[in-house]
Amino acid sequence: MPPSADPMPKNPAAAEREKRGSAFVPARALAAWLGAFSLLNILGERFVPGFDATVWWIDFRPLPAAAGTAILLAAAVVLLAYAFRPRMGALRRGLTRALIAALLLVSVWNTVDFYLLLSRGSVYAALPAPLSIFVAAALGGLFRATGRTPVQAMALRRRWRALAALAAVLAVGFPLAQMFFFGKTDYRRPADAIVVFGARAEPDGTCSEALADRVRTGCRLYHEGYAARLILSGGPGAGAVHETEAMKRFAMDLGVPAGAIVLDPYGVNTRATCENTPRILDPLGARRILAVSTWYHLPRIKMTYQRIGVEAYTVPAEQNGDLAGMPWYLTREVAALWAYYLRVF
Repeated sequence: MPPSADPMPKNPAAAEREKRGSAFVPARALAAWLGAFSLLNILGERFVPGFDATVWWIDFRPLPAAAGTAILLAAAVVLLAYAFRPRMGALRRGLTRALIAALLLVSVWNTVDFYLLLSRGSVYAALPAPLSIFVAAALGGLFRATGRTPVQAMALRRRWRALAALAAVLAVGFPLAQMFFFGKTDYRRPADAIVVFGARAEPDGTCSEALADRVRTGCRLYHEGYAARLILSGGPGAGAVHETEAMKRFAMDLGVPAGAIVLDPYGVNTRATCENTPRILDPLGARRILAVSTWYHLPRIKMTYQRIGVEAYTVPAEQNGDLAGMPWYLTREVAALWAYYLRVF
């Protein structure tokens, strides 16, 4: 059998054009992601109050709401246009870069504001840098990319595969970033009640490690005077003892009087606990809460409370050790966060 022929060497100029074309794929994927997510939030808010999750990546609250929405809408349109039609004339290029620069300035302000809050003791962060500093860096890269003319030398199929792969990475990385940056930041402040979210109660009626961490943190907030009521929410336990009963016993062992404890035995999941909270708070005349759970759970809690109009500030449970099965918990929470975000009713 004759030896197979060597593949024909690629023309150096063509190889360079393909390399230059592939360099624009990450920028286009980022533009598509930010544009689509922003547009979805703007449209969703029109039909479902509280749907908007733009604050997950950029906070326009230094500006009037109408101005922030207008900038974001215009930016979403030009970002999507760049993602799918990256070759631009001078006018469109100038508009695109101006809007990206506006987003960049807001993200820089978000970063400065975070450090101001940190210096005043208004928040306590486990990580020394906010997510907004990475958003600013990404927008800076996008601003640079839109200043150059792409060479479309990649094969169409390869280009779309690369864009799809990067979009999938962002779909996982974005919620993980929320968990690590937002979830690990402590927003404690005086409130009307502390809501502790349930976790597994063992068959013998004791709290699991995760549940004990949550209850212990809630009790510490109570003893430090952040709120006068402790709402313990959960569902059935692994044995005969209900989660909330196990939580109450542990809280009383930690010195919280029974009269300060309110049980929510119907908190079978995150959504149920959040929806039950107003029914408990209204008769008590309470409005503001501190929500306590494990750090990776807190972005979903904050989003759910936002959609039902409850003023909630999140506090990550202080862990005594690393929880077993953390990769599984994070994987499950990524899926749960998107499921809760896309669920509008």
